[in-house]
Amino acid sequence: MRPEGVCPVLLRDYDRSAPFPDPEQADGNLIAIGGDLSRERLLRAYAQGIFPWFAEEDPILWWCPDPRAVLEPSAVHISRSLRKSARNGDWQYHMDSDFVGVIDACAEPRAGQSGTWITPAVRAAYLDLFAAGAAHSLEVYQRDRLVGGLYGVALGGLFFGESMFSRVPDASKLALVLLARHLQHWGFGLIDTQFITPHLQSMGAREWTRSAFLQALADLCTQHPQADWKISLSLHEMF
Repeated sequence: MRPEGVCPVLLRDYDRSAPFPDPEQADGNLIAIGGDLSRERLLRAYAQGIFPWFAEEDPILWWCPDPRAVLEPSAVHISRSLRKSARNGDWQYHMDSDFVGVIDACAEPRAGQSGTWITPAVRAAYLDLFAAGAAHSLEVYQRDRLVGGLYGVALGGLFFGESMFSRVPDASKLALVLLARHLQHWGFGLIDTQFITPHLQSMGAREWTRSAFLQALADLCTQHPQADWKISLSLHEMF
């Protein structure tokens, strides 16, 4: 028998104050369709554990998957080979120094993919969140060349990871480890990685039920960690 639940809601782009349905009552992972990517709507979505993800030819699709992939900052796994790479490579990293470079690199088509979900509209929306101090990036450099990084949204004590990229081996792994270490130091409780992948699982990510994730979100959103997003260091200072 089909479980009782709420079908995806159609959002109107002219009504930015329209609420999202309760993800706990959703009949599936897709919560809503349509609307816009305004700062107001995006922040309201994240506060409910909802994020946008859609192809360029699709309407805006809003998701809150069950199960949800998460990484506790204190549980990030650093393999022996990654630790060796961090110590031996000529790596540097920064935070919030090149958000545009990171999101543009994340938007580049990848092997086996014909397009990207980071459309010009998505790019503009997250640049607006960055300007508002809600979105952040971490950049990994090798000999002054941007070779890896990630970006996402910080809300209370939770960081919503959106995308990462790597132009050389280990760069995106190092970005995630560095982010986790700083978030742990600042008092963040969780990194949302949305969907599980073998790569994320090898780094310590686990799947939680949607209910468990939303409960953690409710608790973490009330926290106010003191974060310093303007950091530039050599990896030798972290490993």
